[in-house]
Amino acid sequence: MNIEDFRSYCLSKPFVNESFPFDETTLVFKVAGKMFAVTDLNEPFAITLKCDPEKALVLREHYPAILPAWHFNKKHWIRLEIDGSLTDEMIKELIDHSFSLVVKSLPQKIRKQF
Repeated sequence: MNIEDFRSYCLSKPFVNESFPFDETTLVFKVAGKMFAVTDLNEPFAITLKCDPEKALVLREHYPAILPAWHFNKKHWIRLEIDGSLTDEMIKELIDHSFSLVVKSLPQKIRKQF
């Protein structure tokens, strides 16, 4: 997966927008105002995603390219090093998982719109 495919996939989800809230190189994807995916345009391509804590532990044990996320709560966020060792399907599944976790945390009134 390259950064354009990542961007397109994130933006294909309902109620998602992209912004640069931290600086001019940190691209953030939000659903209903809540972050679910982050990447830095200047660094080697990596993706930071929200993840269930138990799932994150298992993923980190089995995949060297999945690490605790920098500058985020390491219990709830993972960093995917996009080095070719993770399939596009797996990356998309983890993006979907992150998106779902954030949507589940939204107020019911907003969730009904999905």
